[in-house]
Amino acid sequence: MSGSGLLRSRVAVLAVMIVAVLGGGSWVALTHAAAQPSGSAAAAGTHAGHDAAAGGRQGSAKPAAPPLRVLSVTPAADATGVNGASPVTVAFSAPLAAGSPMPAISPRISGHWQQVSSTSVQFVPKKGFAALTRVRVRVPAGQDGVRSAAGGLLAAKVTVRFHTGSYATSRLEQLLAQLGYLPLNWTPASASDAIALTDAAAQRNAAYDPPAGTFSWQSGYPHQLRTFWDDGGSGSLILRGAVMAFENDHGLAMDGVVGPAVWRAMFEAVAAGQANTHGYTYARASETLPETLTIWHDGHKVLRSLANTGIPAAPTTIGTAPVYLRYRFQIMKGTNPDGSKYADPVSYVAYFRAGEAVHYFPRGSYGFQQSLGCVELPISTAKLAWPYLTFGSLVTVAAPKSA
Repeated sequence: MSGSGLLRSRVAVLAVMIVAVLGGGSWVALTHAAAQPSGSAAAAGTHAGHDAAAGGRQGSAKPAAPPLRVLSVTPAADATGVNGASPVTVAFSAPLAAGSPMPAISPRISGHWQQVSSTSVQFVPKKGFAALTRVRVRVPAGQDGVRSAAGGLLAAKVTVRFHTGSYATSRLEQLLAQLGYLPLNWTPASASDAIALTDAAAQRNAAYDPPAGTFSWQSGYPHQLRTFWDDGGSGSLILRGAVMAFENDHGLAMDGVVGPAVWRAMFEAVAAGQANTHGYTYARASETLPETLTIWHDGHKVLRSLANTGIPAAPTTIGTAPVYLRYRFQIMKGTNPDGSKYADPVSYVAYFRAGEAVHYFPRGSYGFQQSLGCVELPISTAKLAWPYLTFGSLVTVAAPKSA
């Protein structure tokens, strides 16, 4: 192109630019439209610079962190029979950020959260949840919820509920034996099965999952006593009597039922080492003539005496029951077989059934049926027997042996 042509071309471009500015158009667009041919070096430099700038901005942008997800909660949702002393574990899709909020657990109990892997956290209870408890685990979401180390948030809260199981009756029997409330000893199967009485967490865990071990009878008791023992059976008479003795010692309603109050008191007693202080007693009244009452205490026969049981019109119940009521002295009232009323002063009274008790009553002789259902003793013998017949002590009335 000649010099004059080049000059005319530049003037034209300038004119277009001026018109564009005055008309409110886009400077960049019009300049680009009137720019030199794309093959020129200037045009190439302009595109290269624009692309470089765009590329630089894209390279500096930080990619969004993927959202955090809860992969699992253990115990699982709606689980039942859960060991309430076991940890609660929550697994996530990515490691959590330092200082991230932890899941919330209710009911609230003592314990702490700890990290068990790069993506899992665990709540370790100090003692554990009580039996038959509905537990809720809630993982918070959003800006105030858990977050990953990369900044990812949990989109929606996660809530899991489960139920703890029952405490094992067999474990209560083990503890009653260890505290001296049974006529048996309990021995752990191995050193690893032995649990320190002061280890609250281990004791709660063992209540759900009893350690292995064996019971052995203490020597000196009659063989009949063994018929009232059922290892692990809630219907055991020996267990019922022992629970009543324990309840009385710890100020509980004396019903022989293994309920939440008994377990709470048991955990406290075990931790404090509060053993049975009155020993174990078994009494047996025989209606075989001459009728007698024999008492064993801590494996020793401590008393044998002539005794009276009920007349045919008001017989003493055959069978075994625990002592549930005691009086040093009372006026015993009732109805005679002929319908008349009586109100007799009696001493050293230990009731084992409604209207039936071991106690002193004055008679000219003893050893046959004379009472209105009670087991009567001479005054000197009754005075010796009463301290042994503590709450929960089993009393058996045995039918006469056949000839």
